[in-house]
Amino acid sequence: MTDQIPKAAGRKSISPTLKPRELMTDTPALAVAWTAQVITLFPQSFPGVLGESLTGKALQDGLWQLQTYDLRQYGIGKHRNVDDTPTGGGAGMVLRADVLESAITDTQRNAKGMMPLVYLSPRGRRFDQGMARDWARADGVTLLCGRFEGVDERILQHFNIAEVSLGDFVMTGGEIAAQAMIDATVRLLPGVLGNAESAVEESFGAGLLEHPQYTKPATWQGHDVPDVLLSGNHAKIATWRRQKAEQITKDRRPDLWASYNERTAKD
Repeated sequence: MTDQIPKAAGRKSISPTLKPRELMTDTPALAVAWTAQVITLFPQSFPGVLGESLTGKALQDGLWQLQTYDLRQYGIGKHRNVDDTPTGGGAGMVLRADVLESAITDTQRNAKGMMPLVYLSPRGRRFDQGMARDWARADGVTLLCGRFEGVDERILQHFNIAEVSLGDFVMTGGEIAAQAMIDATVRLLPGVLGNAESAVEESFGAGLLEHPQYTKPATWQGHDVPDVLLSGNHAKIATWRRQKAEQITKDRRPDLWASYNERTAKD
C-alpha cells in the first residue's frame, strides 16, 4: 500500500501539494522543519505530552513537526491484519514484514534529508543525551513502535534499521518511549528552550549530573539556600556548581564519573 497519507502536526506549509491531516489543528505538513515520523498502531496517542509546554509551543510555531503513520491502515485483508504467530512456535504475535515494508516505504518517500530509521526495542543501544544531540542535528527521525512480541527480524535487516532502547526494562509498546525520545531531542532544537544555556548546564550536558537548584524563599522550613548562591560572585557560584555536579555524579553514577574522567584526561 503506497497511497497512505500520514497524520501530521505543525504549522502551515507553503507547499500546496502536501495535505496530511494534523493531530492538533488541520494544517498541511511543513515544507522545512525538523520532523519526527512515527509508525504506530496507536496514532491517536500522539502528540500526547509532546503537545504541551515548550514542545507543544514549538510544534505550533513550526520549529518541528510530527507525522504519524497508522500501521493498521497498511494491514492485510478485510480485517487489516498486521501480525501473525511466530514461526517455530511461541507465545504472542509478531508484526509482519510485508505490512511494515509498506509503512516504512511511505515514511522514506516523505522523508527529507538525513533522518535515522529507528526501531524502539529493549535489545537496542540505550538512548542517551548524546544520541538526542545527534538526532537534533539531523533533519528528523523515523521511529517504529513495536507491539506484541516485536517485529519480523527480516524487516530490520532489509532496511538496516537501528535498534534503540529507552532503558533496561520491557514495555507493552514503543509509543511512550517514542514520546520520551522525541521530547529529549526537540528541546535541543534552536529556539525551543527560552534560555539556550539550559541545555548546556543540565544533567549530561557536560557529562555530569546537574548541580542542586534553589529558588525563593532563602529560608524554608529551617533549610537555607547555600550562602555562595546569594553572594553575587559568579566565579565562586560556577565553582560551587561544578564541584557539586562532580560529587553527585561520583556518588550516584560511577559509570558516568569514570567516562567523565576518561574524557577530561584526554583533554
